[in-house]
Amino acid sequence: MTLMSERRYAGEHVISEAERGRSRDTLIIAASQTLLAGAVLGQVLTGALSAAAAANAGNTGNGVMGAITVDAGAAEGEYRLIFIEPAANLGDFVVERPDGVIDGHGKVGTAYDGKVNFTLADGAADFVAGDGFVITVTAADAAAQDQFKAHNPAATDGTQIAAAVLFDAVTTGVGQTAKAVAHVRDCQVNADLLAWNGHNTNQKAAAVAQLRALGVIVR
Repeated sequence: MTLMSERRYAGEHVISEAERGRSRDTLIIAASQTLLAGAVLGQVLTGALSAAAAANAGNTGNGVMGAITVDAGAAEGEYRLIFIEPAANLGDFVVERPDGVIDGHGKVGTAYDGKVNFTLADGAADFVAGDGFVITVTAADAAAQDQFKAHNPAATDGTQIAAAVLFDAVTTGVGQTAKAVAHVRDCQVNADLLAWNGHNTNQKAAAVAQLRALGVIVR
């Protein structure tokens, strides 16, 4: 017996909405998206954040910084790592944010967890007080700001926050955007007919709460 699957239809996830189109907006879908009707969307608020580190000229210590990750919502600019208490094969440091506020304290060889995250390895030469690094955080794809993509809880560009439910399927190619209608307020949608981006149960629950805050009620 041949099994047949019925496709998703435009708007079939909608239970109710406000009159005269008040629940809907026309959005710009970002490039390289393949989205089904009922897809949960996030809005690009900033380009994806990335970071690169450079050791201060004249450092005595020669330890190397590992891969750096950046928390969602971290400010762009220069984060300064400054050694305040040297020690053999160790050493304590402080990290300052671009506005001069202390981000946190860390130790050589131990994972640092702040707005920027990394592990600074010990080197053949120990760090001394005043040694340091500059970690520069930048946002890419500034031109894509305010566009919409599939909601992604792991993103740092704003799309980690659920912001809309797509009315009909949309596909965009590389470098191609498209206008599309989505529900952004004052409506009820069927939970079983939403399209998720590989979310687990907890991620879905968090996104549902974010939609509810907008007035998009998932039932």
